Amino acid sequence: MPALQRLSIHLNPKYQHHGLKSYVYSMRKYGFNTTKPGPYFQAKVFGSQGKFGGRVGGRVRTHYALRKRDISSDEPAASGVEVAENASSDTGNVGEVTAEDIQNDSLYLCPVGIGTPEQKLYLDFDTGSSDLWVWSTELPSNILSQANAQNQQVAFDASKSSTFKKLSGATWKISYGDSSSASGDVGTDTIDLGGLKVEGQAIELAKELSQQFIQGEGSGLLGLAFSSLNTVTPTPQKTPVDNLISQKDIPSPLFTAYLGSWRDTAEADKGASFYTFGYIDQATLTAAGASTPNYTPVDSSQGFWQVPSTSATVAGKTIARANNTTIMDTGTTLCLVDDTLVEAVYAAIPGAKYDQNNQGYVFPSSTSADQLPDITLAIGDQQVAFQKEDLGFADAGDGNVYGSIQSRGTMDMDIFGDAVLKAVYAIFDVGGEDGGSPRFGWVQRKEGTQNTAAPPASS
Repeated sequence: MPALQRLSIHLNPKYQHHGLKSYVYSMRKYGFNTTKPGPYFQAKVFGSQGKFGGRVGGRVRTHYALRKRDISSDEPAASGVEVAENASSDTGNVGEVTAEDIQNDSLYLCPVGIGTPEQKLYLDFDTGSSDLWVWSTELPSNILSQANAQNQQVAFDASKSSTFKKLSGATWKISYGDSSSASGDVGTDTIDLGGLKVEGQAIELAKELSQQFIQGEGSGLLGLAFSSLNTVTPTPQKTPVDNLISQKDIPSPLFTAYLGSWRDTAEADKGASFYTFGYIDQATLTAAGASTPNYTPVDSSQGFWQVPSTSATVAGKTIARANNTTIMDTGTTLCLVDDTLVEAVYAAIPGAKYDQNNQGYVFPSSTSADQLPDITLAIGDQQVAFQKEDLGFADAGDGNVYGSIQSRGTMDMDIFGDAVLKAVYAIFDVGGEDGGSPRFGWVQRKEGTQNTAAPPASS
C-alpha cells in the first residue's frame, strides 16, 4: 500500500466572487425555482413532438428550463411562466441564460495524474456529483483552440496513454435546464490522487462542451458523491473512492476535505487546503482542539451526502427545523436554506435587505464583525458555528456585500456548500466503522481574525 499523503488543493487565482452568478449556478445544478423576484427563474417550456416542427401533428411536451427576464418591466417573476420553445417573440422580456450569466469557475482545483505516462489535469472535486469527466483531444478543433493552459485547461490525450482502454458502447452526458451540456465517450485508465493509484478508473472524455463549460477554469470535474449518481450509460461507473475501497488501496473507507478560505490567516488550523483519501489527518484534529470528530448518519438513497439539520440559531434565538436535511456539497459555493432561516439571518444585520437585481440578500460592506449575528447550523445532533468572516461573499455594488447564506427556493432540503464547509474539517465516511452505513464527520475549525464583512472587489 502506498504511503498516504495530503492531496493539495489549489485556490484558483482567477476566481472572481460574484454572488448572483454563483446563485444562478446553484439554480442550474439543483433545478430549483426562487420564491422571491429576480432576473432568473425556472420556466415551463412547451414544444411539439409532432413531425411538422410545430404544434400541429403531435403531442406537446413540457419541461422546466432556466430563463432570464428583464426585471425593469413591471411583470412579476413568477415560477409558472410558460414560454414557447424557440419562440421569444411571444415573451419579449424572457431570454436564454448564457455562459456569462453563470459562475462556472471553480474556486478550488486539485491536480490529478491520468494515464501512463501521467498527464496532469486540474479538476474540481465535487461531493454533489459522481462523474469524472475531462477535456479531451476528441473535442472539436474550434473548442480545443479556446483551451487556455494559463486557465489550467488541458485536454487529456488518450492515445498517449499505454494504460487507456476504451469502454465499447459507453457514453455519458451531463445536461442542465439552461441548455448547457457536456458529453462524450468513456474509457478506463490509471489515475493518481496524491500518490494513490486508482487502476481501471472510468474516465469520461468530453467530445462536446457547451460554452458554459468552456468559460471556466480547470480541465474537468471529479465527482465524490455516491456512484448511483453516475451518468454513464448503459452501465453507471464507480467513483474513484469506491474503486479505492474495492481495490483495498486505503486503510479506511473515507476521504476528508479541508477547504481553506480566500481570507488566509495565521491561525494554526488555517494551513494549506487539502483532501486526504483513506485516513483522517490527526494533526488537523489536534489543531482544532478535538480528539474525535462529531458524526451523523448519511442518507445516501438519492446519491448525495445528505444529513439531518433540524435546528439553527441566530443571535442566540433557536429556530426549529423539523425533519430538515441538507446536502454537504464541495461543488457549491453558497449556503442555501429555507426562507424562514434566511430572513432571520438578515433581520439580525443592520441595513440588510433583499435586492431584486442581485436576486439575494445584501448588507452594508461597512458592517463590522461585532455587528454580525452569531449563527449556528445543525449537522446531526451538534451545531457548527458559521464563520462570520465568510458571511460576506461578494461585492454587490452600491456599498453592499452579497451574503453567502441565501434561499434554497422551492427545494425541500438545504445545500451546505463551501460557505459552511470552510468552517469545519469534513470527513466523508463511505462505510463507517467495520464497513457499516455511511456517515459524515466534522470538527469545528477556529474562526480567523478578519473583521471585514466583504471580500476585496478584485478577489
